[in-house]
Amino acid sequence: MHRLLEILICVIAGMLLMPFFVLACGAVLVLLGRPLFFSQVRAGRNGVPFRLVKLRSMHSTCDAQGALLPDAARQTRITALIRRLRLDELPQLALILRGRMALVGPRPLLPETIAAFGEAGRRRGQLRPGLTGWAQVSGNTLLADREKLQLDLWYVHHRSAALDLRILGETIGVALGGERRRPRRLAAAARWLQAQEPGLGLGCGQEVPA
Repeated sequence: MHRLLEILICVIAGMLLMPFFVLACGAVLVLLGRPLFFSQVRAGRNGVPFRLVKLRSMHSTCDAQGALLPDAARQTRITALIRRLRLDELPQLALILRGRMALVGPRPLLPETIAAFGEAGRRRGQLRPGLTGWAQVSGNTLLADREKLQLDLWYVHHRSAALDLRILGETIGVALGGERRRPRRLAAAARWLQAQEPGLGLGCGQEVPA
């Protein structure tokens, strides 16, 4: 996608969604309290770290051993809706305008997760990480880490402006209609990877964060 088009879409989306984002901030403040935002260092293009910012959508409740409860147990019905509609991701529009992220690309992961992927992680990191991506519209949380990685690598090789616009359109559909696995896409990515990169390791030893 041309950079000017990416910037234009970001500006328009930010203007249209700002009222909903303000409502989401108010809901988080009432339901979860402060801080409003969650930030974490993630790996950017070519592994260069940057700080990702999201609207908080989960509280920090832990079990008896001090470990955080599963994501579903730490959300409310309202914050789960905020996540589904991707309103928690809107602060990342500023990162896109700054050139640290892209509208479409592999989602930004923890540096240690990328390192655990080995050569596959390096290939995946050739692009700016995206607000949404091929894996996010092909099943996302319903996929295994290996499946997400295969889809990301397929996207890195096949990316185009037309595909990016398709992914943006499908992202709206996923937000409104919910996630579902795309078996044909998963099979195509696996076949392509086996044919093109039979020796490429796909180690997925690290948990992939949202």
